[in-house]
Amino acid sequence: MLMQTVKTSAQPPCRPEAGRRGNHVRPACLAICLLAFLPGFCGEASAESADANAILSGWLNAQTHMQTWSADFTQTRTLKSLTQPLTATGHVWFKAPGEFRWEVLKPSPTTAVRNAQELLVFYPRLKRAERYPLEGSQAGQWKDTLALLDAGFPRSRSELEARFNILSQSTANGIHEVALQPKSTTARRIMPEIKIAFATEDFSLRSTELAFTDGSTMKNVFTNAVMNPKVEESLFHPQLGSE
Repeated sequence: MLMQTVKTSAQPPCRPEAGRRGNHVRPACLAICLLAFLPGFCGEASAESADANAILSGWLNAQTHMQTWSADFTQTRTLKSLTQPLTATGHVWFKAPGEFRWEVLKPSPTTAVRNAQELLVFYPRLKRAERYPLEGSQAGQWKDTLALLDAGFPRSRSELEARFNILSQSTANGIHEVALQPKSTTARRIMPEIKIAFATEDFSLRSTELAFTDGSTMKNVFTNAVMNPKVEESLFHPQLGSE
């Protein structure tokens, strides 16, 4: 399939859109937000007797076991302008330290691929692809947001706290939720708060919920997750004509 490639400007790829495409956050933004907070999931935990800080430390330690990860997701987008939320489904693949492929399958197929050089966003029905550089001066105003991915996943509390303010933590029914605020001013202009929920038993990622500056939210719920599956490198380095 031939695909038109558009080199984007330095404007941030995360912004709500309306009109013929409907009200939604662009897939580039979804991909950036999602992969900034994917944890590993393995190991044993005795969460019931541990305090919130110990649970958070266990989650951070569990990430060191993860090299690849894949899961199905259901995405729910709420906007003040709509009485009913928008939903989408798809699949995500990840390879440490920071490559991913994020596919929205329904209702509108869209693929976002992140590798060391760039973020690519494909719109198969439109036969269109967009490029967002991840290095050099071309990264522009959204460089701080992309930096949430560049250093890989936080492996310690100090690394996490270097990027985020921890606003709150809570545990209920075996699920631990952490609310984070990006320290980067540029990142906060896009998403002032992110909530991560993971199981206290095995530290498996259950959901991420993103709050945007326009008052809208987006929640991703993950199912059928597989840790360290075999993932083909071509998933993260696609040929534009084949997408």
